[in-house]
Amino acid sequence: MSQIDFRALFETLPSPHMVLDRNLCFVEANLAYLRTTERTRDELIGQNIFDLFPNTGEGGQRLRESFERVLSTGQPDTLALIPYAIPLPISLGGGFEMRFWTAVHTPLFDPQGRAAYVLQNTVDVTEIQRLKDMAYGPTGAPPAPPVESAAQLYERARELQQSNLILLEETNQIHDLFMQAPGFMAVLIGPEFVFRLVNNAYQSLIGRRAVIGRPLLEALPELEGQVFQDILREVMRTGQPYVGQADRVVLQRQADGPPEERFLNFIYQPILDARGTPWGVFVEGSDVTNQVLAERRQKLLLDELNHRVKNTLATVQAIAAQTLRTTASPADFRVAFEARLMALSATHDLLTQSVWRGAQLEEVILMELRPHGSERYRLEGPAVSLSPAETLTLGLVFHELVTNAAKYGALTASEGCVRVEWTVWQEGSRQRLELTWSEDGGPEVVPPTRMGFGSRLIQHSVRGDMDGEVQLNFDASGVRVRLNLTLAGDDAEPSLPQL
Repeated sequence: MSQIDFRALFETLPSPHMVLDRNLCFVEANLAYLRTTERTRDELIGQNIFDLFPNTGEGGQRLRESFERVLSTGQPDTLALIPYAIPLPISLGGGFEMRFWTAVHTPLFDPQGRAAYVLQNTVDVTEIQRLKDMAYGPTGAPPAPPVESAAQLYERARELQQSNLILLEETNQIHDLFMQAPGFMAVLIGPEFVFRLVNNAYQSLIGRRAVIGRPLLEALPELEGQVFQDILREVMRTGQPYVGQADRVVLQRQADGPPEERFLNFIYQPILDARGTPWGVFVEGSDVTNQVLAERRQKLLLDELNHRVKNTLATVQAIAAQTLRTTASPADFRVAFEARLMALSATHDLLTQSVWRGAQLEEVILMELRPHGSERYRLEGPAVSLSPAETLTLGLVFHELVTNAAKYGALTASEGCVRVEWTVWQEGSRQRLELTWSEDGGPEVVPPTRMGFGSRLIQHSVRGDMDGEVQLNFDASGVRVRLNLTLAGDDAEPSLPQL
């Protein structure tokens, strides 16, 4: 997301702006202020404003009092009309020129909350004031004979029109800044929350629908029954803002598409009139859907990691128990146990590597079964190449099957055995794989009362990632699993099961 360069923005603002510290010395001034005062930045910075632009009359006194009010109260202050003479440069003959100004003074606060600076924005209204004086006299008295000719008055009016065009351009620039802001923005007015303004980011969020001039629920009918209108009513009732963090919203972003779930950080800021009564709501925020989904995915990965660690520990425990039953001495136990642990480590290395390179189906199965000893399993089937995505998915599936067999099934008994058989055939442009997993010689199987994490992982992995079918059969004599799935090919991207 691009960041706004606020220094460049301040420098290029079309109206004069400057900043004073608590000693009324210049801290900053933009280009428009330098052009208006015909001073350079070096001539201003660090100098007291009344030293550079002295005025001991009413205008100077009113200006000083306004600055002091802002610094003492921390509240903005406006001077609607103030006469203030500006010294002319020596290059123009020196002397002073009387000008009339409208000035807005805004406090800028330090980290402790104290008004440390004053931001001044001025508008030169000299020409407007002169036209008024020519028409009505300097005191607003009945019309007096004009001091200038009609042609001169016309020329003044033309210049005033040019000034209005400049003000219009400034307004358009502010509008463009609003429209191009990276966060979404909107202005809603009245009890039905009629759209007055929306920027480009808001339009992108709602699918670029025509909403200006329409009430909220008429423009976005899918919000009916969601909480947002209730929140807006509360903001209008209390005059207090509302801040939403990763709030869920369902939007119809495409006319013919399904509703989309989005997550938003936003603020509803009441817009108050002069009496402090809310008459509208300013909406500003950002779409954080990708961040929320990333956090969910991270949680899934952590859950899977935790599950895999527990399963690995269970596998080590099963290997230790099996090795202890089949060895005659502690020395023999150590040799056999260490060998199987090394095989288990190699199996995990192969799984990590195969995620990125792909692997043979038989190798993916062996990497889980090999640590339990070659006498404990039988494999039968043709060579089948798996893509990286298929390697990861089936690696997880066989890890769960082998772990379950080592904890509860055939691999817990000395005579237990696992048989894996598979066939493959062509179906159009893709291959289909059918695989059966059979356990024999283990303890009597008791069907589970609920589906655990491992069963869910197998079901969702095969069905979601490989467009396949899974049949789990908990026969008393041993677990039977049948997989029927489509092989996607070598170009498939790795993915994690969506649980």
